Amino acid sequence: QVQLVESGGGLVQAGDSLRLSCAASGRTFSSYDMGWFRQAPGKEREFVAVFRRNGGSTFYADSVKGRFTVSRENAKNTVYLQMNSLKPEDTAVYFCAARGRWVPGEDFRPGTFDYWGQGTQVTVSS
Repeated sequence: QVQLVESGGGLVQAGDSLRLSCAASGRTFSSYDMGWFRQAPGKEREFVAVFRRNGGSTFYADSVKGRFTVSRENAKNTVYLQMNSLKPEDTAVYFCAARGRWVPGEDFRPGTFDYWGQGTQVTVSS
C-alpha cells in the first residue's frame, strides 16, 4: 500500500512557474513508476508526465513537453513536477499516482496506476 500526498499548487499568472511535490509512504518507493495527471473541470483525467523506475526514463504529454520536468528523489520518497511557462490551459487539479506493476511500452492511462493522491489545484490566470 502506498499513500501519496501532493503539495505546491496555487494561483499564478501565465508565464509563471510552480513546482509540485508528491510525498509517498512506504519502503519500496523506488520500485514504482511515478506519474502526474491532471483533470480540468468537465474533462477526463489526462496523463501529464511519468518517471519510471529502474533506469529513470521520463515521458511527457505533448502539451507539456519542453515546459514541465518530472524528477524524483528516492531517498526522500518524493516525486516533483516543475512547471514552467504556465498557460491558462494548464489550469486543473493535479494528481500524483504510483504504479507497482510493470506495464511495457508507453501506456500511461490512468487505469494502469494503482495509487492516487488527493490532488492539488493549479490555477493559471491570463
